[in-house]
Amino acid sequence: MSIALEHVNYIYSPGTAYEKQALKDVSFEIPQGQFVGIIGHTGSGKSTLIQHLNGLVKAMSGRILYEGKNIYDEGYDMRALRSSVGLVFQYPEHQLFEVDVISDVCFGPKNQGLSPEECELRAKEALELVGFPEKYYRQSPFELSGGQKRRVAIAGVLAMRPRVLILDEPTAGLDPRGRDEILDQVARLHKETGMTVILVSHSMEDVARYVERIIVMNRGEKMLDGTPGEVFCHYKELEKVGLAAPQVTYIMHDLKERGFPVSSDATTVEEAADEIMRSFL
Repeated sequence: MSIALEHVNYIYSPGTAYEKQALKDVSFEIPQGQFVGIIGHTGSGKSTLIQHLNGLVKAMSGRILYEGKNIYDEGYDMRALRSSVGLVFQYPEHQLFEVDVISDVCFGPKNQGLSPEECELRAKEALELVGFPEKYYRQSPFELSGGQKRRVAIAGVLAMRPRVLILDEPTAGLDPRGRDEILDQVARLHKETGMTVILVSHSMEDVARYVERIIVMNRGEKMLDGTPGEVFCHYKELEKVGLAAPQVTYIMHDLKERGFPVSSDATTVEEAADEIMRSFL
């Protein structure tokens, strides 16, 4: 079970003065159950890339395989694909529109043709998964805080029981506490359900803390692909394309250059603390 891209290309406004190649020969595979981060500077192709994964945007050349089947084959069930591969857009709360929270989360299952009873059951299950308080289920989504709205929007996708959850900058506009709460919930979901999670983020600290693999996009191309340690050791190359490594990476490299017997592979505060303590033993 996986999502695979094979030599995918996409061009915006081809044949016009505004022509821009957004994706250039992109290939990679994400196995089922992996937690992947996608990072890149503005305009690097991140959002275009993830919109290909559930068929919202169609590649101009190349193939996308879900569970081994080409999603561009004639007769392929795109509706089933979008139920299995759920995409939460940046600022998803702008898409909330129902009279109350529970109705909004029921919208996806309702479109799947489920009974009202099954829709409500799934909605409540999804809201519980994202840690949304039951006392607000009948409240208008427009009266909620930013973090609460974000949880409702994510629950709306989870209620369709996807096998893959794609999140485009899910913490944009949230304060540090709201950001940590949302990402902690996503990490818990990944651990408890085994679903594939694809996180697009501009925060190197967030990516380093939560994901097991990072794909770096630059000008429509896959620049780097590996574990956080493998990717962030190329911090000088990342700086050249407008990115940076987590602050911890710079601290560990500085300590090593000053002669301390530490590994520079640490990418989180916890890893750095453990490594520093180990060096003094």
